[in-house]
Amino acid sequence: MHILITGHLGYIGTVMTRIFKEAGHTVTGLDTGYYRDCFTDQRGLVPPDHEIVLDIRAAKSEDLRGADAIVHLAGLSNEATARISPSINHQINYEGTMRLARYAKHIGVPRFVFASACGIYGGAGRNDLKLTEADSIMPMTELSSVKAMAERGLSALADEAFSPVYLRYATVYGVSPRMRFDTVVNNLVGWAVSMGKVKVVSDGTVWRPVIHLEDVARATLSAVQAPREVVHDQAFNIGKEKCNYQVKEIAETVKHYVIGSQIVIAGENPENVQSYQVDFTKAVHRLPGFRPVWTLENGCRELIRWFRDRYHDAPPFYSRHFIRLRQLEHLMEAGEVDDQLRRRA
Repeated sequence: MHILITGHLGYIGTVMTRIFKEAGHTVTGLDTGYYRDCFTDQRGLVPPDHEIVLDIRAAKSEDLRGADAIVHLAGLSNEATARISPSINHQINYEGTMRLARYAKHIGVPRFVFASACGIYGGAGRNDLKLTEADSIMPMTELSSVKAMAERGLSALADEAFSPVYLRYATVYGVSPRMRFDTVVNNLVGWAVSMGKVKVVSDGTVWRPVIHLEDVARATLSAVQAPREVVHDQAFNIGKEKCNYQVKEIAETVKHYVIGSQIVIAGENPENVQSYQVDFTKAVHRLPGFRPVWTLENGCRELIRWFRDRYHDAPPFYSRHFIRLRQLEHLMEAGEVDDQLRRRA
């Protein structure tokens, strides 16, 4: 198949490009290039067969022609970047998504796989309940609200010729050619290895499901390849059943593998009351061949190896090269993008 992956230059996209190519598919990448000058580990980088450097807000139908499926990763990627401006978040993560989907439907691309997030459950969780795709959602942030809106908008486009699929990823961790350290597991390992502190910015009691980015990529590959009747207009929680953790439990795991590190509970983020556990049964039972294989323990060991083997070539883990919000702020301050995050000519 010929797969168009938006956001192919990002943390997940670089790994997804490799896994899709290893599966024998032709990959076209479409990316605005916000993070192109961030640290890239060339040893793990597999380029797409074709590349389009373009803001998704400017994409046209001809940019999508020839694709058998679209995997839509591109967008403001976490709560901090979405808070730069609610209007920009809406433009990119909702209007940009719907623009791509309408063009895809118009030219006959049959499958549109949307990278949603378990964060749309938001405040719906209870500590004694694992949420399924049939449960109510309660988005509490700018990013998750727009993800939920995009799911509804895509569903309205679904018909016998156009199949949108919504993959609600758990919080992603693991090593990528284009690393990030603003996700919870990566960040805690970064603090532990570099500073000797496992710094928890909340009180550590909130629940978060986590998943390795290679498992994310393989789930997405399965959603692309699956028969239409299996995935048409369906949401799937993407994670591993035993990987719902309180943040303090993640910190304890990191401390165990980074010998000599100490946990510091900073409690700096009391307004972040999102807490949810998620049920992942549907994806494992329905997505053909998908079985998540990574454990948090293996992921921590992988990240520690990355620090010990490769970090000497990299900037500090807390620099703009690894923190999405700081990189976007750098691009604005340098005049490389305007106040709407559009690349200047």
